[in-house]
Amino acid sequence: MTIMNMPTGLTPADDLSVWPASTARVGHGGLAVGAVPLTEIAERFGTPVYVLDEGEVRERCRTYRSAFPEAEVLYAAKAFLCRAMAHWVEEEGLGLDVCSAGELELAVTAGFPAERIVLHGNAKSPHDIEAALRLGVGRIVIDSPSEIARLAAAVGPHGHQKVMVRVVPGISAGGHDKIRTGTDDQKFGLSLTDGHAQHVIARILGQPQLELAGLHCHLGSQITTVKPYLSAVRRMVGLMARIRETHGVELPELDMGGGHGVAYRPGEDGLDITTLARRMRAELAESCAAAGLTVPRLLVEPGRAVVGPAGVALYRVLAVKRTGDNLFVAVDGGMSDNPRPALYGVRYAPRLIGRASTAQSCKATVVGRHCEAGDVLASAVDLPGDIHPGDLLAVPVAGAYQLSMASGYNMVGRPPVVAVADGHARLLMRRECLEDFRSRDVGL
Repeated sequence: MTIMNMPTGLTPADDLSVWPASTARVGHGGLAVGAVPLTEIAERFGTPVYVLDEGEVRERCRTYRSAFPEAEVLYAAKAFLCRAMAHWVEEEGLGLDVCSAGELELAVTAGFPAERIVLHGNAKSPHDIEAALRLGVGRIVIDSPSEIARLAAAVGPHGHQKVMVRVVPGISAGGHDKIRTGTDDQKFGLSLTDGHAQHVIARILGQPQLELAGLHCHLGSQITTVKPYLSAVRRMVGLMARIRETHGVELPELDMGGGHGVAYRPGEDGLDITTLARRMRAELAESCAAAGLTVPRLLVEPGRAVVGPAGVALYRVLAVKRTGDNLFVAVDGGMSDNPRPALYGVRYAPRLIGRASTAQSCKATVVGRHCEAGDVLASAVDLPGDIHPGDLLAVPVAGAYQLSMASGYNMVGRPPVVAVADGHARLLMRRECLEDFRSRDVGL
């Protein structure tokens, strides 16, 4: 296998800036990730298939540990979780943020220390709470008043559990209305402006078996600027100061959540993690000094920014047709393995791999195979004019919120996940097959 350097004077379609750092050109229009040609992965494991660059995941974990040396960094499992992923982030010194008993049990059975796990959720089931207490999670984030009595009863009069309170600071941030969670008009958390957060805090402090370890704040997802985080820090420190004045308690922790944005296509903005860390730490220190508070330990919860850019999805072209002025390129996956475009309009930058083409590029719409008009992966993307069935398309930045949100629509089956590192590829999650659907169908 010959690895080639990128030539100068590249067209936008040749831009590899949003691909894993290990991405390299190979002969005949191919790409390799983790020193493994993507065409070889497609041939060996079939398509669709998701490729995860282990080295990229680990390096992004290290970036967070370096940027936030005194903070606790928790990987947000909802972005993507499997046993290998849990193992990688644990080895790199990160904690884990989970939202269900399923995520929690998988992580713990993979060897992740439960005390380094935080349980979230706006509607925790009895099973979620039971699993968290049985396994001994480090903290449980309280999201509504009703959880206080339920959790206290489950802990028992002689038990003990650290908790945090999710506070809505009244700040709008995020890439789309459906992923903005820092305002009062959505389902998460307790409002700072209407006093519900303060009321819940007072109730928790009256429960001796619940230890209020700190406050939690999550503004949303795909945030690409630092300013909203700084505003949120000031408001959270202000609430901490009021808690001390009212109850005589200084809370030791402040969790500022995640939502750190990444670029999905060349030219898009991503959040600079080093700048975020530096300015957030400075704002926290200044705000606490002004309020006369001891600086609490900071927690952050990146998910997409750790795993998103480490993933590549591979699809085989099944059909190409023109309808009016539109050129549709249909692939063998779609919204069952990546519902994000249909949910909130995300668009990707797929590219042809596996063969060199000298054909002039044209604008195409890459669509999935499912029975929905909204099953669109990418619109108005540049692909070679001779694109045809059997071609292979690769989609970068595919590691987060794709397979974790995948469905069984049309009973297509979820794709496998393959890890690459140092020239080797190994299967992490197998392809979902017809027998999986049959085994769940127990009635007649």
